[in-house]
Amino acid sequence: MKTLRDLYSIEQLPIFQNRMYDNEAEAIGCPKGDVRLVEDMETGLVYNALFNPELMVYDAHYQNEQALSPLFQDHLKCVAEIVEQSMGRDGLVEVGCGKGYFLEKLLEKGIDIIGFDPAYEGTNSRIESHYFESALGIKANGIILRHVLEHIQDPFDFLVQLKEANGGSGLIYIEVPDFDWICSRRAWFDIFYEHVNYFRRENFYRMFGNVIDSGAVFGDQYLYVVADLSSLRQPEYDSLHTVEFPNDFLCCLEGENRAEQCRTAQNQQAIWGGASKGVIFSLLKKREGISINTVIDINPAKQGKYLPATGLKVSSPADALLTLVSGSTIWVMNSNYLQEIKNMTGNTFNYRCIDNE
Repeated sequence: MKTLRDLYSIEQLPIFQNRMYDNEAEAIGCPKGDVRLVEDMETGLVYNALFNPELMVYDAHYQNEQALSPLFQDHLKCVAEIVEQSMGRDGLVEVGCGKGYFLEKLLEKGIDIIGFDPAYEGTNSRIESHYFESALGIKANGIILRHVLEHIQDPFDFLVQLKEANGGSGLIYIEVPDFDWICSRRAWFDIFYEHVNYFRRENFYRMFGNVIDSGAVFGDQYLYVVADLSSLRQPEYDSLHTVEFPNDFLCCLEGENRAEQCRTAQNQQAIWGGASKGVIFSLLKKREGISINTVIDINPAKQGKYLPATGLKVSSPADALLTLVSGSTIWVMNSNYLQEIKNMTGNTFNYRCIDNE
């Protein structure tokens, strides 16, 4: 029996934070699950011990496209440069390529790449709507795995499968949220049911004997590694690098005094960002008795739809700005976008970045 160290627990989070709903009642009644975040004392990996993969069925209602933002497009350009410099321009494969935006940007740069994603619904002939497996007979020089591994219940076994599918060799680029950043920022709004795993850079150095490159991107919120798949090995716990999970993880949520709550409650409040952080932020604020009036998102696929758990309706910036008065509070779900949001709104509101509170 595994020895597990408990880090954090929270009940009844929506199983999909990026699954949009057509009406308020359906959104409030969405499927939910509990989180028990643990550190595995054999492998050093951090994961949700209560995760049930059978609940995770992705469909067309799942909307997680971030590339509409110019700032996120800049991030993807940075990733493209890392990929090209570390893995070259030929024989690349993106596993879990989603809607194909990043892959198509690499194609525009003349990079030879194909993608695999069983949920892909587009028409790009370079993307196949199924899993990458050894039966395909494809051996890539480099495999790209962007924001996939945090969704996989057994990440090491998944990497073993990728290694075998690729003939036991090749390079791999992995990008995931940085759990150390989540801990240091007390980012309670970044714990999701959908993310079963939470990685630190040390995890990958224990998982690969040969890490070629590693670093932080997107304002240090994401970490990446480039490693040699042939050096993949079973990770082992290292007492010198145990997780330092803060005892006051929820201090920013629970620490807001009642006078401040009353003051903000009297003003119009809006969330900018109807994605993962916005879903958890609005839900836990609601449980603290603080209501949010408006949710804003630039993604047309989210607009007019409803957030899971809270049932808040998502508005376009244009529609929301018609109702918000000067001085209203806009909770910015990611400080990376603060200047972009100020530019779009004429810098006339009270902006509060949740990751800087």
